Amino acid sequence: MARKKKKSKPIEALWMVTFADMVTILLTFFILLLSMASLDRQIIREVITIFQEDIAFLSPRSAGRLPDRFLVFEELLEKPWEILEKQNRIKDLLFPDDVLPPEISKSTLDENLKILERPEGIALMLTDDLLFPFAQTSLNTQARQILMQIVPLIKAWPSPVNIAGYTDNIPGIHKDNYEFAAERAMAVMEFLIINGIDNERISVSAYGPNFPVASNDTAQGRSQNRRVEILLKTTPKTFL
Repeated sequence: MARKKKKSKPIEALWMVTFADMVTILLTFFILLLSMASLDRQIIREVITIFQEDIAFLSPRSAGRLPDRFLVFEELLEKPWEILEKQNRIKDLLFPDDVLPPEISKSTLDENLKILERPEGIALMLTDDLLFPFAQTSLNTQARQILMQIVPLIKAWPSPVNIAGYTDNIPGIHKDNYEFAAERAMAVMEFLIINGIDNERISVSAYGPNFPVASNDTAQGRSQNRRVEILLKTTPKTFL
């Protein structure tokens, strides 16, 4: 009895094998892409987490990571109306008795250093009696000691910082009041940069006799208006 011959597959159906192989390869390729994309997102999340922990961005609602001695500033971001109530506490944290220059008493510091609420953040206001010799734009020795106590706070503060110079309303003898205010603000900025503050975080403003904090009709008022304000902004710097 003769054996039946097996029927061979039609030649037209062979393309399905190639097509199935191609689909399998494409599926494998897309799975690989998906896994790589997931990995990238995971890496990005980890990098962002580490970056945020290192930089410790602050906003009125965020959980900052300032050193413990500066946590009072974080509290003020939540309740800025308490700035006046906590001025003495802030001054004690920034300037313990053992770090004040001998020629600066607590009463002198209290009179010439103010903590102010500004729309953009918190300002440390220092009069020229603390920072500069009369009618000069170079920092005196005691100013360097005072500013050194503020440097750790600025380093820990994650947002931009503005240094603003102001004068009284008496016209300058040798320089325009705005130029004079700018040179004083620049002197403070240069000191901070020399002592480790990133220059990209600092800006300088010169307002001259504008925005007085006291009356220019008295010598005491004019001395308060001759000042430098270090503004610690509450909006974190955006990195693109």
